[in-house]
Amino acid sequence: MKRRNPFGVFFFPIITIGIYGIVWLVQTKEEMNTKGAQIPTAWLLIVPIANIVWLWKYAKGVEKVTGMGAGGEFCLLFFLGSIGMAAIQSKFNKIAE
Repeated sequence: MKRRNPFGVFFFPIITIGIYGIVWLVQTKEEMNTKGAQIPTAWLLIVPIANIVWLWKYAKGVEKVTGMGAGGEFCLLFFLGSIGMAAIQSKFNKIAE
């Protein structure tokens, strides 16, 4: 996993009106898929309802890579947005070390 600054992961989606958040999700999805996660294509993010299923699959990928629970990771992303992304990135940074 690539090391990124969690503060940047928190602030850049706010500054770029959400675009960096999508870029971060796609980049980390690819990194997790190389570690054995099975997260489908990110094009599902633009499809209503399917984006919720995609976030659940993403959370399952985070669970596989970090060992944390998928339910908590899903709630972080779904309800807290960039705060959840920053929290997950800090877990990714621990793996990168």
